[in-house]
Formats: sequence, structure tokens, C-alpha cells
Amino acid sequence: MAVFIVIFAVIFSLFCFSSALLRWNELRYRKKGLPPGTMGWPIFGETTEFLKLGPNFMKNQRSRYGNFFKSHILGCPTIVSMDPEVNRYILMNESKGLVPGYPQSMLDILGKCNIAAVHGSTHKYMRGALLSLISPTMIRDHILPKIDEFMRSHLSNWQNLVIDIQDKTKEMAFLSSLKQIAGIESSSIAQEFMSEFFKLVVGTLSLPIDLPGTNYRRGFQARKVIVNILTQLIKERRASKGTQVDMLNCLLKEDQENKHKLSEEEIIDLIITLAYSGYETVSTTSMMAVKYLHDHPHVLEELRKEHLEIRAKKKPDEPINWEDYKAMKFTRAVIFETSRLATIVNGVLRKTTKEMEINGFVIPEGWRIYVYTREVNYDPYLYPDPLSFNPWRWLDKGLESQHYFLIFGGGTRQCPGKELGIAEISTFLHYFVTRYRWEEVEGNKLVKFPRVEAPNGLRIRVSSY
Repeated sequence: MAVFIVIFAVIFSLFCFSSALLRWNELRYRKKGLPPGTMGWPIFGETTEFLKLGPNFMKNQRSRYGNFFKSHILGCPTIVSMDPEVNRYILMNESKGLVPGYPQSMLDILGKCNIAAVHGSTHKYMRGALLSLISPTMIRDHILPKIDEFMRSHLSNWQNLVIDIQDKTKEMAFLSSLKQIAGIESSSIAQEFMSEFFKLVVGTLSLPIDLPGTNYRRGFQARKVIVNILTQLIKERRASKGTQVDMLNCLLKEDQENKHKLSEEEIIDLIITLAYSGYETVSTTSMMAVKYLHDHPHVLEELRKEHLEIRAKKKPDEPINWEDYKAMKFTRAVIFETSRLATIVNGVLRKTTKEMEINGFVIPEGWRIYVYTREVNYDPYLYPDPLSFNPWRWLDKGLESQHYFLIFGGGTRQCPGKELGIAEISTFLHYFVTRYRWEEVEGNKLVKFPRVEAPNGLRIRVSSY
């Protein structure tokens, strides 16, 4: 009986202490003019519920507080906006006190000079440097031939094998990017870089708690290794004065008239950002396209028809060119529909640089605003029968140019690598569907938040077409 009383007293004390902590944290953020919402625990906020429940957490909060509410996620007090009109205003008005507001873990691991973190004149010249590397002319003349060469090699000899298409597309996205950036994709440097890079990616979406065993610590340590690799690579490239036509060589050129010369730190952070931003969207969209094409044979038939028509006009080993890529209209539609339905990107983050009023509420300086765009992808007004996989919807309704098309971001922060990513996925699909048939192996499971992934892999049995 005494033991029971002690246990009850301990539990009751913990309950009272927890309630007091929650109450105290709510009072800390009960400022006049703030939107309604809950703030969760001190330091941790509602991050656990956000990462665990994802879209359901958002829907629950919206049902209680509306489309504009406060929370505390990923280490910072945050306003969540689920209103399409408000979201568009936020994305289009960076100059009015709204700047990128990505989690501290992402800023620490990707670097303080990464293009998502900087703003103002720094963002302008960094974005200019990036756009010069991935302009349509660069893609047409230099990058697409490298992508084609890489995809031919990466997709060779898959027939009669059971492969994990998730692993294959991850390798594909990273190594293809590394080939474009520094002309390497099969060396020991590439393998070491890739191993550390995968740790870096996981660490960017975590609480910034620097303790052994945490994703943040592993990601930050991985960044240090990658910085050392890139520093050595830059040193060797400068010493050799190489003439390779790749992104690194373009960034190191010293004869760029009237252009801001990037520091070594800026070059390294730009390279990491290039690899990071393309990796997740390209790998995940490619994997999910394979999944959706398997589940919708009539879509696969139409897609394959488009690519077989392109191949019929070419010699067996002739690479695809810019004209072939621009002719892949249905492929582009498949990529957009995959991105929409799988929701590879759930939203973007901004931060206030001053106290400001948005949607009738006062947002304090330094707060983050989560522009949550996921639900727009399932709006039946914009996308009739929104849960169906229907690439044809993108062919005749001008959806790519409509205001709420935010799959690639919006405003001045729209993803500069959009066309490059589409070119990579299109080339992958070209060789995959013209070479192979496939069927799924049992046991595959998908989760769609906070990242779209198959926790145990997505295995397929491949045979020749």
C-alpha cells in the first residue's frame, strides 16, 4: 500500500510539474495581437507532434484555430499559414521585412552562406552566380550531355535484378549532381562524399541539439568532412588550372568582368546547396514516378509511347538533346503530377526582420512563418478529383503558370534549379521506361512526412523491355 502511495505521489507530482511547464510556456507567448494556437513544451515546443503526425497535426490545429495560427516547431516560435492568398503575399514580399527563416539545424549544416539563408544584395549576387551555372544555355550545351552520359551508365545492367529503387535514385541524384559540379562520379572521393552527404541531409531537419548520437551532431560532423573534401578539391583545381567545363571551374574563374567574386567559403556553401537542393527533389520524385507509373499502367503506356517516338528518330547509342527534352511534354506533366500528389515539398519558411501585421495579426520580430502549401495540392477547385494520379490535367489548363503553383516555391525564391531538376528526371525516365519493365516486390511501405520515403526500401523486380 505504501509503495502504491509513493508511485501515485510521483506520478501526480510529474503531472503537476508538466502542466505547470506547459502553462508557463503558453503564458510566455501570450502577446497581444498574436494569432491563436498552442506552443507546447519549453525548448522542444510541438516539434515531436509536428514530425510524428505531420499533415494531421496541421489539420487538427486548423480545425481549432483556423488557417493562421501560432506554434513552436523546430526550435523556434512559428506562425503557420495555410491560407493560399496570405501565402502568396508572404512569398511575393520579401523586401517588406520577410526573409528566409529556415531551421537553425539547416543553417548550421548547409552553411551561413547558403543561398537559402542569405538575403538582400548577398542573395542577389549568389543567385546570379547560381543562375549562370544552370541557365537554359548551360543545360543545353554542357549539362544535358553529362546527364545523358551518366544516366546511360547508371541504368545499365538492371535487367533480371531485384533493386531498391529508393537507393538507386538517391545514388543517381547525388552522383549526377557531383558529375555536373566537379566532373567526378565514380572515384573514392565521390564515395566518401556521398556517405557523409546522406548524414548531412538527415541532420538538416532536426532539433539543433548538439549531443552525441543526435541527427544534428551527425549532420554537422558530416559537413566538416565535406568542407575538407571540397577545400582540397578547390586547392587541386587551382593548382592544376584545369580547363574542365563544370560548375566548380566556372565558380573559380577570376576573369568574370563586373561580377562579384565569390570567396572560398561562399563557393563551398554554394556547392553544398547545389547538391542538397537537387538531391532530395530529384531522387524522391524519380522514385515516386516509378511507383505511380507501376500503379497506373495507362499512364506508363502514354509515357513510354512518347519516349519510344523519340528513340525511333535516333541511332541506338545516340544521346538525347535539348530538342528531345523540350518534346517531352507528357513527361513534364508526369513529373508535375508526381510532385503534386506525393507532395515532395510541404512548404517554405520565412522570418520577420521587424514587427509586422499579417492577416490582421501582429507578428513579433524574429518569428518564423511557415508557408504551408501542402493542402493547396489537394484543393478540388484547382485540381478536380485531387487524389487521382492524372498527368493529363497539366497539358491543357495552364496549371504550371497559375498563382497557386508552388511546387517549386514562389516569388524571388522560386527554385532556380527547377529546369535542371526536370531535365534530370526526364532523362532518367527516358532510359528507364525504354529499357525496362518492372513489378513491385511485396513489403514496400511509404511515409510522406516529414520526408517522402520508403523506410524499408522500395524494391522492384526489373526485366528487359
